[in-house]
Amino acid sequence: MGFMAGKRALIVGVASDRSIATGIAEAFAREGAELAFTYQNEKLKRRVDALAERLGSNMTYELDVASDENIAAVFDAIGEKWDGIDVLVHSVGFAPREQLDGDFIDAVDREGFRIAHDISAYSLAALAKAALPLMQGRNSAILALSYLGAVKAVPHYNVMGLAKASLEACIRFLAMDLGPRGIRVNGISAGAIKTLAAAGIGGLRKMLAHMEKVSPIRRNVTIDDVGNTAAFLCSDLASGITGEITYVDGGYNIIGMHLDDD
Repeated sequence: MGFMAGKRALIVGVASDRSIATGIAEAFAREGAELAFTYQNEKLKRRVDALAERLGSNMTYELDVASDENIAAVFDAIGEKWDGIDVLVHSVGFAPREQLDGDFIDAVDREGFRIAHDISAYSLAALAKAALPLMQGRNSAILALSYLGAVKAVPHYNVMGLAKASLEACIRFLAMDLGPRGIRVNGISAGAIKTLAAAGIGGLRKMLAHMEKVSPIRRNVTIDDVGNTAAFLCSDLASGITGEITYVDGGYNIIGMHLDDD
């Protein structure tokens, strides 16, 4: 029996088999959790349905996190099948493609800034609000996915760095408010991984090569690495942890300087 047996988890943000959310779902299923999924649009429905079936779930729902009405409808539908949710995973991030190339000062504009913060950061608060009736009083957990660009300037990450900083602040405020209601809220700051979402960031190949060379473990992390940490943080094994950002990046975030070999 796995350490998440008896837990019911909603995974928001699966886009492909290479998604970090997929690695998280696989780890949860391995440890005994019962799963439900959302998909962004009809284009992604087939992929998410296939993953759900493979992991023993028949609960998939279309969800636009920019729509409060759609969010409410999804949680109403889940409430008809489950009497509660123990885990909510937020693996959502988006900015218009032109925002993620070139210099920040040249790329950023008001609309791109708004969209990035709405989809990537406010959506966590919106989901937490809607999930609250199903999660409170259950020793439950919310988990969101961040990146080093929230706290360090990363080339081409641009406005997404600002949105992830907002997301991390949201994690702390939610942890403070929801702790007395039996809900822990944490984040994982994952290293760069070649996912569908990351493919839109300029210079990704160079970034991956650099991290492999510089990080203490001398390799890039995988969706399985992130999934295993997520399973721990969302289980009762982590019952004393909330409001934290856990780095799963092979230690890259601790490096202050790198000297090329002679």
